[in-house]
Amino acid sequence: MATMKSLIGLINKIQRACTVLGDHGGEGMSLWEALPTVAVVGGQSSGKSSVLESVVGRDFLPRGSGIVTRRPLVLQLHKTEDGTTEYAEFLHAPKKRFADFAAVRKEIEDETDRITGKSKQISNIPIQLSIYSPNVVNLTLIDLPGLTKVAVDGQPESIVQDIENMVRSYVEKPNCIILAISPANQDIATSDAIKLAREVDPTGERTFGVATKLDIMDKGTDCLDVLEGRSYRLQHPWVGIVNRSQADINKRVDMIAARRKEREYFETSPEYGHLASRMGSEYLAKLLSQHLETVIRQKIPSIVALINKSIDEINAELDRIGRPIAVDSGAQLYTILELCRAFDRVFKEHLDGGRPGGDRIYGVFDHQLPAALKKLPFDRHLSTKNVQKVVSEADGYQPHLIAPEQGYRRLIDGSISYFKGPAEATVDAVHFVLKELVRKSISETEELKRFPTLASDIAAAANEALERFRDESRKTVLRLVDMESSYLTVEFFRKLHLEPEKEKPNPRNAPQPNADLYSDNHFRKIGSNVSAYINMVCDTLRNSLPKAVVYCQVREAKRSLLNFFYAQVGRKEKEKLGNMLDEDPQLMERRGTLAKRLELYKQARDDIDAVAWK
Repeated sequence: MATMKSLIGLINKIQRACTVLGDHGGEGMSLWEALPTVAVVGGQSSGKSSVLESVVGRDFLPRGSGIVTRRPLVLQLHKTEDGTTEYAEFLHAPKKRFADFAAVRKEIEDETDRITGKSKQISNIPIQLSIYSPNVVNLTLIDLPGLTKVAVDGQPESIVQDIENMVRSYVEKPNCIILAISPANQDIATSDAIKLAREVDPTGERTFGVATKLDIMDKGTDCLDVLEGRSYRLQHPWVGIVNRSQADINKRVDMIAARRKEREYFETSPEYGHLASRMGSEYLAKLLSQHLETVIRQKIPSIVALINKSIDEINAELDRIGRPIAVDSGAQLYTILELCRAFDRVFKEHLDGGRPGGDRIYGVFDHQLPAALKKLPFDRHLSTKNVQKVVSEADGYQPHLIAPEQGYRRLIDGSISYFKGPAEATVDAVHFVLKELVRKSISETEELKRFPTLASDIAAAANEALERFRDESRKTVLRLVDMESSYLTVEFFRKLHLEPEKEKPNPRNAPQPNADLYSDNHFRKIGSNVSAYINMVCDTLRNSLPKAVVYCQVREAKRSLLNFFYAQVGRKEKEKLGNMLDEDPQLMERRGTLAKRLELYKQARDDIDAVAWK
């Protein structure tokens, strides 16, 4: 099997790479979440910082009252060969090595302030710190803000819940090992860390209990009930820690000397002497490292399965958003034409019913056009008064002898001219629908999303073509209206002439109509005849106008929407073709991120295969 150093070191490497690429989540479990980690949890002033510094063997964490840890600190420990120089590296400053651990503390404070400002606010954006030393074991620890019960000045009222939510977001992950820090001089029943650990890990499988400040308990008391598992039992043994005193901290007592002093305390203690071999910060670090290696070995099959699944998903997304395009002009022209055809397919699906939208054109013909025809002002135009005016003026000084021929024609011409408005409105309404379908088709053509410039060019070319089709359609429908005026259906009026006029009863023996009344009836009859003829024309145009619009606009849009664009593209030079295939910067960045993540997963899989089964 793999050595502890190589296996945990490999996981550290993968975790670091995940952090660089921001691979902390998304849909499903991320690789980071699948890798086992150790989260350090405790209340404020519980001794968390002292425990971490004891494990590392260095003074490097900020200290003070209140909330000192205001961002998660991902601490990766890398054991080096004896005699090598200790140093630290931050992910946000990868080319800078810190040999002075006082500078490490300052950098943690500065990097915290960079996100939160010089306030008491918290942030869930982690700081990543790697420490290389011969005095550590291979281990990854996450130091989290201390749990608190009340907000202090400068903090929002929600700070208590905000901190708990942040800590909970780490420890509730099934692959997180919980290091629960509790002061020995307080009742374990009141421990914030144990309370939270019990909620997210009720069986205690993932929880390691650490009792701190054993040396400052009240005289006559001890922590044996906790350390021996009688007070609160966990599946893993409790570990006791002796923190450095404030005097030692002020005197900057060497951490190696502090470890030695801690060992002496347990070895000479009458209460804890029998537990000395499994007490102290050195033992805690080894215990965690050994457990972490065991968990990693158990998790390798699921980690590899997740990696393989992620590789498949990334490849599928790269296929969806498109692989890099070729650089030669022939390949670029072919790509452009393929993308145009993809758009054309989507557009035709909208028209033919495969996608919604084409039915709106039928709605124009079936609802808008008839409604517009009904609103035409024929009642006013063919009123008795207007008919009399038009007929009287039509013959000039010479009145008509039998039938007012010119009056009829002028009334008909005037009525038919009203049809031009609905005819043009129908053309414009269909044009609007087609333009909207072009816009929708552009947005729904997945292949075009990576090429916003080409998408814009196709949209412009399609809309220019639709303008040409609209102009031709307008000319055609106006011709149809003009044709109705240019040649009247004479048989309609001949039939009217042959039909006997029905005699109306004369109620109450009313006197016969005088000349004026006869004149009104005469003009009313003319208006009625013209109205009947206009209704016949209206029925004809109601059928012929949609045919013309479909022929000139819809049919042409299906047949030749991009024909002119194709001709233009074929004459473009290589540089201009390349400009048309200029991609969305965000999409290019996304493709680059996916490529890096794909490389990470493949390398991680290869590394695990190479190390895990040695």
